Amino acid sequence: MAEKVKEYESDELTVIWKPEKCIHSEICFKGLSDVFNPNERPWVNVNGAEDKTIKDQIDKCPSGALSYKLKNESSDGSSIEDEQIVEVSKGGPLMVYGNIKVKHHDGSETSKHRVTAFCRCGSSSNKPYCDGSHKKIDFE
Repeated sequence: MAEKVKEYESDELTVIWKPEKCIHSEICFKGLSDVFNPNERPWVNVNGAEDKTIKDQIDKCPSGALSYKLKNESSDGSSIEDEQIVEVSKGGPLMVYGNIKVKHHDGSETSKHRVTAFCRCGSSSNKPYCDGSHKKIDFE
């Protein structure tokens, strides 16, 4: 089955949302509610802020469900520096910032860019990645 992808376009910017990846951290909404408002339809208003402000907020998305592309640029999303940062979020996933390669138990590899959320609670149905299950089980 193909992954669901929704795009929201302005003159210069396309915001891309992959709902199945979203862990509902609400970082987008709490950080930039003029653009990201789940109570509105469509929930993404690309005209609610300057492109740079929107891009900066999207870069904070812990699951990678939100990304963007500029209409006058082509990018594979791998422009982050070589540095990786690991952050343990309180009651939530292990956040890894930067370009990484995930080696799976079957020997396959997946390249991840910008932000990757790894499950710490053990309840994710998308292991090793977080799917937001920690909220349902009150993981601490």
